[in-house]
Amino acid sequence: MRNKIFLSTLYNLCIFGCIILGWTGLTDKHYEYVMAAVFGLVIFVALKIKLLKDVRNTLKP
Repeated sequence: MRNKIFLSTLYNLCIFGCIILGWTGLTDKHYEYVMAAVFGLVIFVALKIKLLKDVRNTLKP
């Protein structure tokens, strides 16, 4: 369970980093950063949802 908590924290940090990268790309007009941030954001959100479903199924009696 400790590994899943660490992984969840890591996903949260990566999602936050993608949001910051996207914001920086928008303000500096570097749209390749925005596309990379959207791509990363989709991947990390999907992985986070998968992890949350796995934890939910593990905790059910």
